[in-house]
Amino acid sequence: MKVQIPELSLTEHLLQSKVISLEDMEIARKQSMRTGKKIQDTLLEFGLVSSKKYAETLADFLGLPLVDLDENEDLEAIPDLPLSVKYLRQHKILPLSMENNQLIIAMAFPTNIVVLENLKKTTGLLLSVKVADHADIDRKIEELYGSGSSSMKMILDDLQEDELEILSSEEDQDVDTLRDMASEAPVIKLVNLLFSQAVDQGASDIHIEPFEGDLQIRFRIDGVLHDQESPPKKLQSAIISRIKILARLNIAEHRLPQDGRIRLRLMGKKIDVRVSTVPTMHGESVVMRLLDQTSMFISLEDLGFPRDNLEVFKRLILHPYGMILVTGPTGSGKTTTLYAALDKINSPEKKILTLEDPVEYQLKGVNQIQVNTKIGLNFSNGLRAFVRQDPDVIMVGEIRDRDTAEIAIQSALTGHLVFSTVHTNDAVGAVTRIQDMGVENYLIASCLDGVLAQRLVRQICQDCKTPVRADPKALEELEIDVARAEELLVYRGAGCRKCGKTGYRGRIGIYELFEINEDFKNLIVEKASANVLKKAARKAGMRTLREDGWVKVRNGITTIEEVMRVTQIDEI
Repeated sequence: MKVQIPELSLTEHLLQSKVISLEDMEIARKQSMRTGKKIQDTLLEFGLVSSKKYAETLADFLGLPLVDLDENEDLEAIPDLPLSVKYLRQHKILPLSMENNQLIIAMAFPTNIVVLENLKKTTGLLLSVKVADHADIDRKIEELYGSGSSSMKMILDDLQEDELEILSSEEDQDVDTLRDMASEAPVIKLVNLLFSQAVDQGASDIHIEPFEGDLQIRFRIDGVLHDQESPPKKLQSAIISRIKILARLNIAEHRLPQDGRIRLRLMGKKIDVRVSTVPTMHGESVVMRLLDQTSMFISLEDLGFPRDNLEVFKRLILHPYGMILVTGPTGSGKTTTLYAALDKINSPEKKILTLEDPVEYQLKGVNQIQVNTKIGLNFSNGLRAFVRQDPDVIMVGEIRDRDTAEIAIQSALTGHLVFSTVHTNDAVGAVTRIQDMGVENYLIASCLDGVLAQRLVRQICQDCKTPVRADPKALEELEIDVARAEELLVYRGAGCRKCGKTGYRGRIGIYELFEINEDFKNLIVEKASANVLKKAARKAGMRTLREDGWVKVRNGITTIEEVMRVTQIDEI
């Protein structure tokens, strides 16, 4: 098979297909000129384009079929091929099958005509070429023709035993030694691998946890921590020092917590990494929060709102003034919901200001300010300044104290629409939380229009979704009264490659919307308890978190176990 190279260059095709921006292409050109590497190698090495997207674009550019090696789990090594593993690795070639006198191969860079000609001569076979992701090719070569080593194992193989001893440093080493350790090429590759694996798996956080005998790596994926392959304990100081250098932290300080940030380009995405280190008994623990600055936030319609709640919430956010609170624990999607609400009401006629810690998404046409406590810019100080900026809508990341609460309420009472969050278990709990901060009941009743409580549940993987009989005990615990519960069918994920054998892929919200009408305002003024407010709200038709979760269970979106996991302390 002869590969036809189109007249249009690949770089021009990447630009026209909007796979890469002109700015990033210029970065790659300059870097390629400095290093002498091919521009496509630079694009992939610097994460200016994801390897999967590059493979898709290359296949389209050359008019060749694209093969997903992850879907070919039954691939087997082809015996007696006169090709060394080193040759396959070097040129990113994976033999797929042999039919008659034809060898079918997957290549990452089939534009290399010299390699194709040599391959044809060496094997004496006709070639049928397909395009595949170079990272997938590397992994499959190791599985079928190599030792089955993982990417981390291959990097560690590059370290000699004497180098491992150098890197097994103690905390009392000087700064120069720590910096030298962190600059070792395998260490740099290991840290880069951590970032790329986390982004590829859709992780929100990377946890690096030192223990007495080992170093543990875990990724938080869809809200749940998962163990990952970990490097040896000897590399602990080198890896942590490398991360601290990237985050511009003091690599010689091991006794105090530190916070920093790293900005990366990975797989064609701009990633903002928030780094936190704290000292433990066996070294520094590092947690890195990954924020994809290029990702688009989700619209209100796609968050998982029940239709009736969605209509009520849309009506609330169109009020000209007042306060709307979103409540839930950390990681429950509160900020995403607020961004979706702001996007819905954003227009040239409105001035919208946000005060956040941190700014997670960039909203076009919205003035976003980040909290900076080091210089005295906290929520209360920032909110005071906001009211002098003639805003129509204000979003405050969180109400944490009486000062912030009172300023937010005064803003709502003086003609502004205020959005914010608080940490409570359910919707009515937000009222008592503000009361506990010392705010007068009549002020809360005057401005608060609604409270939305929410949680994120993992969605069942659609590729391995299967019906199962519901567990009557689980239904009883969820307080769901269903006739003939033992015959009721629900769904769960059996576990497959696409969901990492977890049975779940992606998350969706479950919601509890408390719309505060005149009757509830009177109850708030009378300082009714949370129990009284909740009973009145349910009588008025409010659906609880668990009830909304059950609807999603019956619709095959999530599982009973997931609903129980995120609401286990929420129901009174």
